[in-house]
Amino acid sequence: MTSVSAIKPFASARSKYASVARRVSLGLSACLVAGMMAAPVQAQAQGSKVGFVNLDRILRDSAPAKAAQIKLESEFKSRDDEIQRLANALRSEYQKLDKDGPVLSESDRVKRERNISNMDVDLQRKQREFQEDLNRRRNEEFGAIIDNTNAAIQRIAEQQNYDLVLQNAVTVNPRVDITDQVIQAMGK
Repeated sequence: MTSVSAIKPFASARSKYASVARRVSLGLSACLVAGMMAAPVQAQAQGSKVGFVNLDRILRDSAPAKAAQIKLESEFKSRDDEIQRLANALRSEYQKLDKDGPVLSESDRVKRERNISNMDVDLQRKQREFQEDLNRRRNEEFGAIIDNTNAAIQRIAEQQNYDLVLQNAVTVNPRVDITDQVIQAMGK
């Protein structure tokens, strides 16, 4: 039978190798990240043309995005107003119960509490359904806008011979920012 002390050196050696492997893996990961960060700089240094677009600004400022926002607001306004009305009614019922609670009979108080509870459940259900429907429609509308944005970026990149167009960056020189061009192209 093998004793625990005989296995212990192997376990210790295994943990040392695991530690070394982890360090090597971290080192390789760091090199990979550094290489990826240097790629745009290298591309620029080799005469490649690099551009940048701010997708958040496009989804906020472009004509299709503004139109979609207005469309969504008008489409969901009546449901939002209904939810606000229900929330105000629920708040009013809570206030009435607080005010009248001490003088109500036990059965009337329980009846009002049950009514308030039902109103609250109904309000939460309507809010959840509203949010789900709004998110679904927003994803539909803005999904089409993102497709339109990508097509506009592709056209601009081909027309102006861009080798690389980035959508996310820590810092950007304004001379490589083509966001305004994309917004204008989407407005046509």
